[in-house]
Amino acid sequence: MSNMTQADPAGPKGLTRRQLLSQTSAAGAAFVVGAGFLAAPNAAWAVETMALKPETMATLVQMARDIYPHDQVSDEYYVIAVKGYDTPETADAVEAGIAALDAAAQGKGHANYLAADWERDRVDILRSMENSPFFQQVRGGLVTGLYNQKAVWPIFGYEGSSFEFGGYIDRGFNDINWL
Repeated sequence: MSNMTQADPAGPKGLTRRQLLSQTSAAGAAFVVGAGFLAAPNAAWAVETMALKPETMATLVQMARDIYPHDQVSDEYYVIAVKGYDTPETADAVEAGIAALDAAAQGKGHANYLAADWERDRVDILRSMENSPFFQQVRGGLVTGLYNQKAVWPIFGYEGSSFEFGGYIDRGFNDINWL
């Protein structure tokens, strides 16, 4: 039997299997967080963080999902939308913004933002900070970060630009069925 406390050299930055599994409860049921590593335990995606703490990235992804909630859009697209904040230039501001978000959650009786299990509780927390520059930056960045991903267009029934094909009048102008 192998020693469970010995670091697995193939693991993310020396994180042991036991440490990785024990971190699942630390970030909530939505994410597995490790040193420089964030993954969804029930999905086929993971992201390695460069400048942000994995807990910060997990909170940022949940924040993005709560600002623009789409049940049919998987977390991997939200990760792509916020991955641009994981740079040395933006890390300090994002870490401070997430710290403020966690403080707002604590003011509403939660250990941190991710610990707020109910969406309505997280939305109340976000509403309390919606005028902050951090919230406005993330919300504004999500408009293009999320909706400019060609992979999500079919989910919403958007076929892309129609200009080069003569416009929408002859290309399904009124065939939308999700409104």
